[in-house]
Amino acid sequence: MANPGGRTSYARAARLTAGQPAGTSRTLLATFQGGGGPGFPLYRSDDDGRTWDKQGSVPNADEATGFSLQPFLYELPRAFAGLPKGALLFACNWLDSFTSTNIQLYASTDGGLTWQFLSTVAQGGPPNTTNGATPVWEPFLLLHNNRLICYYSDQRDPNFGQKLAHQTSTDLRTWGPVVDDATGTTYAERPGMTTVARLKRDLWIMTYEFGAPDDPGNPDQNNYTYHVHYRIAKDPESFRFSRDTPLLDQNGYAPNGAPVVSWTDSGGPNGTIIVTDNDDQDFFINRDLGNAKKWTRLSSPMPAGYSRFTIPLGGPGSPLKRGLVFVITGAQYGKSAPVEAGIISVGGCENAGHRRQ
Repeated sequence: MANPGGRTSYARAARLTAGQPAGTSRTLLATFQGGGGPGFPLYRSDDDGRTWDKQGSVPNADEATGFSLQPFLYELPRAFAGLPKGALLFACNWLDSFTSTNIQLYASTDGGLTWQFLSTVAQGGPPNTTNGATPVWEPFLLLHNNRLICYYSDQRDPNFGQKLAHQTSTDLRTWGPVVDDATGTTYAERPGMTTVARLKRDLWIMTYEFGAPDDPGNPDQNNYTYHVHYRIAKDPESFRFSRDTPLLDQNGYAPNGAPVVSWTDSGGPNGTIIVTDNDDQDFFINRDLGNAKKWTRLSSPMPAGYSRFTIPLGGPGSPLKRGLVFVITGAQYGKSAPVEAGIISVGGCENAGHRRQ
């Protein structure tokens, strides 16, 4: 898709569905971290990701300043806060001149051609992953019960090296109090990188990396593992009441780093949960609503990547796309690679996916 050089990662995409019959949209917008900034490049595809053209950038090219990380694209599924159904929201972490971290929110009502700044959700200290520093990281957006939820990682609480939290808004300009979603059992533990998906039976899943020092007696920041954990809840604002569960496949293997979760109604009566991590080219799937004993691997031709992103394409009204999942990824953490997009299948027991650049 793109190879601007450097360490491109954190690829994100949104499928544009407004004004189109259910399940028929072939239009995607995509962006990624490491595009040479300031701001984020924005690409458009009208053929399910097979070909791409650069459309612009977020923020608008003449307004972008400084350096930003961790983009997130979201299409409003219904009218909200004065914006029409199908309007686009964009969140990122603006670092200013590396003096602060700022979770910022933008909106577009013309398919991503132009963007308007709406608000700063949360502000933290300079970008520094050392315990005791106070930045914020990694926004993820979800509209639920007429409130926009912005999940993020938060190092500002003196009781935790890092925790997962969220804030909500009804007008996209003012934000409610910080609500915890997941914390460690000791100060040194660092849950991070929230993603959320809706399952069947009004259940929700939240995945995250659970940073823990390899030697708890000597929590050196350079010696952490970030195994994937998850929680299941009936309300996406109530994960703090749910059990923290490590994700282990049937051989006891623990995926590691930068997980992303999505769900498709294909693959069985309970659909299929799809989880990706930084270290593995395989995906991890669960066809039993997150049953901890039912995680299996799905081989994939798509390369592994840091926060590799997935969008299920199937659903009601799209029988030709049942089980198909769009994937976009850049490099693994600390490595260099182009941004690539492709489609895999999770509809049956075997992968029938293919890779497209």
